[in-house]
Amino acid sequence: LPVEGMRNILITSALPYVNNVPHLGNIIGCVLSADTFARYCRLRNWNTLYLCGTDEYGTATETKAVEEGLTPQEICNKYHAIHADIYRWFGISFDHFGRTTTPSQTTIAQDIFQRLLARGFLLQDTVEQLRCEGCQRFLADRFVEGTCPFCSYEEARGDQCDKCGKLINAVELKNPQCKLCRGVPIVKPTQHLFLDLPKVSLIPGEWDWTANARYITRSWIRDGLKPRCITRDLKWGTPVPLDGFRDKVFYVWFDAPIGYLSITANYTDQWERWWKNPQQVELYNFMAKDNVPFHSVIFPCSLLGADDNYTLVNHLIATEYLNYEDGKFSKSRGVGVFGDMAKDTGIPADVWRFYLLYLRPEGQDSAFSWSDLMLKNNSELLNNLGNFINRAGMFVCKFFGGTVPDMVLTPDDKRLLARVTLELRQYHQLLEKVRIREALRCILSISRHGNQYIQVNEPWKRIKGDEKDRQHAGTVTGVAVNMASLLAVMLQPYMPSISLAIQGQLHIPPDCFVLSHDFTCTLPPGHRVGTVSPLFQKLENDRVEALRRRFGGGQ
Repeated sequence: LPVEGMRNILITSALPYVNNVPHLGNIIGCVLSADTFARYCRLRNWNTLYLCGTDEYGTATETKAVEEGLTPQEICNKYHAIHADIYRWFGISFDHFGRTTTPSQTTIAQDIFQRLLARGFLLQDTVEQLRCEGCQRFLADRFVEGTCPFCSYEEARGDQCDKCGKLINAVELKNPQCKLCRGVPIVKPTQHLFLDLPKVSLIPGEWDWTANARYITRSWIRDGLKPRCITRDLKWGTPVPLDGFRDKVFYVWFDAPIGYLSITANYTDQWERWWKNPQQVELYNFMAKDNVPFHSVIFPCSLLGADDNYTLVNHLIATEYLNYEDGKFSKSRGVGVFGDMAKDTGIPADVWRFYLLYLRPEGQDSAFSWSDLMLKNNSELLNNLGNFINRAGMFVCKFFGGTVPDMVLTPDDKRLLARVTLELRQYHQLLEKVRIREALRCILSISRHGNQYIQVNEPWKRIKGDEKDRQHAGTVTGVAVNMASLLAVMLQPYMPSISLAIQGQLHIPPDCFVLSHDFTCTLPPGHRVGTVSPLFQKLENDRVEALRRRFGGGQ
């Protein structure tokens, strides 16, 4: 719970659709980026709550249930477990991973709705929609297929054409068909409720958002906010508690962000201390850029209109897209690595974490590449980071009986400590701004400094020299192993299992596992290290080529 006088950080990652298995782009865009920041916040001893859960209501779930011959709830239970397993394997440290199909979701969403209604922020209007007389129901967007009015693709959905990418109003489709019974639907009027966005005063300039989030939001506001439909003719969703609309449910993008509140309520009955406490709580929302308008306009407008002292987003962190090799991820075509497949590759979770965070699409789209994954594993992890940490520990074991030697610092040693401190301070500055990809470069830079320091000073030669040389070998070894100890802490947000392994090998005590702003030698002379062993394995070209073929589609 929030504590007065502390930094209270509330972190959410966009709720993944329950019916899809997340691919690597989904994982880096939301949960992995948020996890890295949450782990950093905890290292700083900030009071941190990190939440996520599956988004379970809406058309997509109903469609998937029909496809698999299950009920919507059975689909939700099946895929919620799949998501939870994937995130557990990737080491995502949620304080709570929940879901939106809960009584708390109904209670909180309906309360916000009732407050909006009472304060005059809802409108009624008639919408023309496709209705299937065979199924006796209005058809939500994804229950309709037909010919795209723009590019004539014959399998366009009722909300978007997968071929040309254009958004479609379902009534514009040529030759529409009901996906459930293949009947031909007819156009009929139906009443819906709209959130009166122009009536809510939204001023995004006050908040610290990524550039793409600011741009997308300003373009929405510049084009003029319009009333947005918040109800749907569906069975699977949060029921609308208003006479004349009780056969409808809330539109998923009105309902889903309220899931952050209900998931918190399922974690603690004092959830309002996080969500109705803007004076003490800083809210960070993580997402890919396609989710921005719902988090920057619709969700804040809903909370502002409800007017109950809600915590609004201070930091909206949106990534660009991660592509796969030269194209896009596609489950149906077997292109790209999806979360449930990553562990089957035999590549450790922390290597996946490292490479995805190294590639994180912070300012522009980036692309996953098998040859680049091999290169970064073998150069940055094996030859740079792993090599330095292993050598530093091995020198203590081999030359000094496993005990950190005395250190007598020369001006050159002190200059190295100053350089490391500069990198450490840069690491802090970047992570405080959630520039996760750039902060990772600081870790690799410190490791490179360490490797150069060892190469220049050659402790394996000096240990065989006179007393002055042996003392210098001891200083170099002591400084190097302390740099390795610092790297273990800095790596914790990025590669938690590797960090823990280094902690174990060097016997780093908990009171030394802290992140200060200045580099000091925390492992003192006389400290005993444990057994040192390699942290990383080489990725061979044959293995990588086999993986590239396996995930390249057309199998």
